[in-house]
Amino acid sequence: MSGELFLPGSLPCETAEQSFKVFGGTLGQWLDYMPDGEVGTRRYWVDGVAFRVFTNHPEIETVKRPVPDDNGVERWWPHGRHDEFGFRVRPGITKVRFGDPGWRLGFTRDAVNSYALFRYMKKDGIIPQRVRFQVCIPLTYSSLGYFFPEEDVPKLVPGFTEALRAEVAKMVELIPNDDLAIQWDLAIENRLIDMALANGSVEDGKKEAKRVMAPAAELCPGIPKAVHLGHHMCFGTLSGWPSRQPPNLTSAVLLSNAAVDASGRSVEFLHIPTLGSAEDAFFAPLKDLKHDGARVYMGAIHHLHHARGMGDQLKAMKKYLPEFGLASPCGFGRAPDRPGRLITDDGSKAANPIEIILADHKKAVGTLAEVMGR
Repeated sequence: MSGELFLPGSLPCETAEQSFKVFGGTLGQWLDYMPDGEVGTRRYWVDGVAFRVFTNHPEIETVKRPVPDDNGVERWWPHGRHDEFGFRVRPGITKVRFGDPGWRLGFTRDAVNSYALFRYMKKDGIIPQRVRFQVCIPLTYSSLGYFFPEEDVPKLVPGFTEALRAEVAKMVELIPNDDLAIQWDLAIENRLIDMALANGSVEDGKKEAKRVMAPAAELCPGIPKAVHLGHHMCFGTLSGWPSRQPPNLTSAVLLSNAAVDASGRSVEFLHIPTLGSAEDAFFAPLKDLKHDGARVYMGAIHHLHHARGMGDQLKAMKKYLPEFGLASPCGFGRAPDRPGRLITDDGSKAANPIEIILADHKKAVGTLAEVMGR
């Protein structure tokens, strides 16, 4: 059944063509959206933004780089959260600007190139005709939050949001709108709300959610209605998934509600991660989810379930959210040396991680159908 599965973004493939053939071809019957796997410099998510955008920017100073490999050869991607780029805004700069509107951040360039392959894959029948091409983009605070000192962030937010708006405008100009979906990645936004909740109240969490989603209010209303829009909540993966284990889904629900409110137009899909719990208390915040008709995908395809699998967790979800699809809690391609890490305790030990991922997704469809009584 279409829309039962969702791929949040990265895939353990080296090229968009591989992603479309392996995952689109195998799982396409259950998908409404298909990403290109976030290959190339997007493999490491916002570290790709650091490398291709912030490094050598004339208004930004690089103060830290990922350490070289074991042979002393430079590398642009980090060994973990501790090893990322670090930057600061140069003295005297009050607003960092980004040139070459529509192309500077690299998302439009990659999307246009991948869509050309996607279109031919659909023409050849590898990807079902109804499936849309899914572009995944980290929102403003996700793109900035890891790399700059707190006092510099306000100097970057306006200019970076302007650059994102230009990328989206060019993207919807060049890709057929009825074949396109745009997803905003909200991992750092989710973390900031986790911190607000840990240090304060639910009201503090709501205020933080509104603050970090303010850029979406500048970006989403201008996206044509024919383009599908979605938001991806996330608990983080860089140092090994999950980077955080909040006590329940309050932060994700607060963020999702703020994302819908800030969008200023229809939202077609929302993605909410889960952990290993099957307790009602973990999923109870879903009763406050204001999805406004968006398809909700729960990130429940992972290795944290007990021996009976995900069935108990899905039953707990259903008490608070009658209808939902399934996904992994994040993308599978963030750490290519451990591509199955969301499915097994250590993906690098899996004989064929991609086959495990595909098999688990197919099994998840059956489990969901059983729980939903279909």
